[in-house]
Amino acid sequence: MRGAAIGLTLALVMTGPALAREVPMKLKHANVEPLAFADLNGWQDDDHAAAFGAFLKSCSAILNGSRAMRAARPVYGGLYKVCQHAQAAGHLDEKQARHFFESNFRPYRIVKTGDTDGFFTGYYETEVEGSRVKTADYKYPFYRKPGNLIMPSSKGGRPARRVGKKLVAYYDRAEIEDGVLAGKGLEICWAKDPVDIFFAQIQGSTRVKLRDGGLMRLNYIAHNGLPYTAVGRYLIDKGYVSREEMSMDRIRGWMDEHPEEARELRRTDRSYVFFHETDLGAHTAIEGAQGVSLTPTRSLAVDKSIHVYGTPIWVDAELPLETETPNTPFRRLLIAQDTGSAIVGPARADIFFGAGEEIGHVAGRIKQHGQFVMFVPKTVKLIGGAGKPEIPLPRPRPREIAPRMAQAAR
Repeated sequence: MRGAAIGLTLALVMTGPALAREVPMKLKHANVEPLAFADLNGWQDDDHAAAFGAFLKSCSAILNGSRAMRAARPVYGGLYKVCQHAQAAGHLDEKQARHFFESNFRPYRIVKTGDTDGFFTGYYETEVEGSRVKTADYKYPFYRKPGNLIMPSSKGGRPARRVGKKLVAYYDRAEIEDGVLAGKGLEICWAKDPVDIFFAQIQGSTRVKLRDGGLMRLNYIAHNGLPYTAVGRYLIDKGYVSREEMSMDRIRGWMDEHPEEARELRRTDRSYVFFHETDLGAHTAIEGAQGVSLTPTRSLAVDKSIHVYGTPIWVDAELPLETETPNTPFRRLLIAQDTGSAIVGPARADIFFGAGEEIGHVAGRIKQHGQFVMFVPKTVKLIGGAGKPEIPLPRPRPREIAPRMAQAAR
């Protein structure tokens, strides 16, 4: 009898939720193209069990959501139902996991209005040398969130500070680097190089190897609300680095070679990120904005004002994984579990690659266009918000290169 019950539960899970009606949801400033799973080049070759494992992590957070949260966002409500099935299923093998996604989701190709494809970058967790106390060598602080940083009370608002009875923009990078927050007890630890802090802010987290042999993690907790400016664009516009050569390594190299100019370059980006400390061991998992541990090449940072954490996203792009030439097929299902101030738009995403210097070299050179395909629960019907219900699909790539995915990107 117990075996029959388990079989019935698995059958329900693999079939997907019963659909009373579809809830329409418009994706603003985007063109939307409904697809079939057969349209996804490389879908047959992905490791669906690995993708399901990453999805289960998101479900642990989604299932804690309130009824009001589910009602406010149709995709969240749909994911909640799918996660109930996923949690009941537990571990699924490759074939079962693939059937699970095909039974519970519909794929929609998404592009920002006016674009022809999505755009992907890569990120990782940096590692820097640091000290818990200020010294002659370690004199550049990582700051925690200031008490006078007032977070917005409404959607679309920006963090601010109070001056008299008015709310004004918070201090920018130049003011903070010049010491406006110094001596207020906000310093978490100190680094040797302000460029280390700058890159940690871009990535959103870092591991700090302390002088006493300890290790700490600093994670993003807030930012000053001022717009992010890509310093790479400035270097290209000034002719210091060509568009083809641009990467995080090239930016870092230029800054190291030109310390005075680097100071001014940093200040073109007025945004500033604050951190909080998390004690950890050398192999502790890295946590994303959703509050779940990230999985290298299975976790994705997205625009949280548009997408719901836990949404599966199919990525199809040619990336520079093995060399600096973008010729390695990357076709796999990732889960939206993080965000970033530079990740803006319906088809913009940052692929998480892991931690460490070598990983950083790979992640730092990712800047490719490709297909951004959102997996939408079958209880939701996605509608484009650009007035054009369909977008042209690119010509299919040769099928014979798909098997390279397994060895090149896993």
